[in-house]
Amino acid sequence: MQLSGRLKLFNEPETLKMAKLGRELRARGIDIIDLSLGEPDFDTPAHIKEAVKKAVDENFSHYPPVCGYQDLREAICAKLKRDNNLTYAPENIIVSTGAKQSLANAVFATIEKGDEVIIPTPYWVTYSEIVKLGEGTVKLIRTSLESNYKLTAKELENAITEKSKLFIFSSPSNPTGGIYSKEELKSLAEVFRRHPHVYIISDEIYEYINFIGKHESIAQFEELKNRVIIINGLSKGFAMTGYRLGYVAADAEVVRACEKLQGQFTSGTCAVTQRAAITALTSDLAPTREMVKEFEKRKQRIIEWMKKIPGLSWPEPEGAFYVFPLVKNYYGKKINGKIIENADDLCMYLLNDCHVSTVTGRAFGEPDCIRISFANSMTNIEKGMERIKQAFANLS
Repeated sequence: MQLSGRLKLFNEPETLKMAKLGRELRARGIDIIDLSLGEPDFDTPAHIKEAVKKAVDENFSHYPPVCGYQDLREAICAKLKRDNNLTYAPENIIVSTGAKQSLANAVFATIEKGDEVIIPTPYWVTYSEIVKLGEGTVKLIRTSLESNYKLTAKELENAITEKSKLFIFSSPSNPTGGIYSKEELKSLAEVFRRHPHVYIISDEIYEYINFIGKHESIAQFEELKNRVIIINGLSKGFAMTGYRLGYVAADAEVVRACEKLQGQFTSGTCAVTQRAAITALTSDLAPTREMVKEFEKRKQRIIEWMKKIPGLSWPEPEGAFYVFPLVKNYYGKKINGKIIENADDLCMYLLNDCHVSTVTGRAFGEPDCIRISFANSMTNIEKGMERIKQAFANLS
């Protein structure tokens, strides 16, 4: 018996792999500090939990529509108008079982075998693997620390070819925390105007975790709007990772294609979660704002720790909850006879010897970096960063 060759097209997410290794060590009684996963450590706000209980009591236990309940899709449209000044109708919205499924739907609905998909580095680990699963051709554009790992219009123009079908990026960025300004998006939009054959997936899942001001979406440029596919959801901004709800906002034709796909994979997402989502999206965002204030404190503290470690450099995180330092100055150094040859080695050293879980930058398309999450308590950040500082100091 032999399993499908499709499994060889893509890799296991490095983020989940590191979390799994951390759990295995923790099960052996080792005190592992997890600075790898992108999961808020906050509980879901009380008013959203009350909405869940109410939905259970009202017997929302039957199959929901594949695209999501009409009133939820209307609530998403209202949110997009309120927060982003974007006008959509329910026919432009599909609700899925997490933003990852929304992304997969969008990729499978738009690319053919061999189509080029342009992805600027660094990028969220799943982008490239979903493209591979869809038999597309991944075309990475390397950005740099000097540009805060943000793509320029010239770099985009040089990358687009006749075979290019799709462009995927995130703002705020996972893993760097970089945020594209309106002017930066406008310069990219001017390039896309000249290439009407390219769809644009804009991953905006970290929209609310913003330390510098108003979120800007590339969908605001009207001449691109029918080609922009917004991916968003509840996990990050509402501390609802386990509820599993994401959504797409896009041209109605794209949404119908996503619906066709989703109807064969999962059908409609959890009915109870959908009812909670209406409350989350239409209620006061005060709990989200308080959570973001705490993330900003953690960001400042983790950067204070990193400044104590010589040889590191990183872009200032403007959003999300990660810092992404360049670590290549430590290549060639040794510990207990082992040589640190790359960021993978460094992450495994931090995990196995120092008991702190991080993620190698190779998974994000930047092999000389590591990702450190500050979506953990201040107590754990203090413990974890103290261990990391000592770990670097022990290398010689």
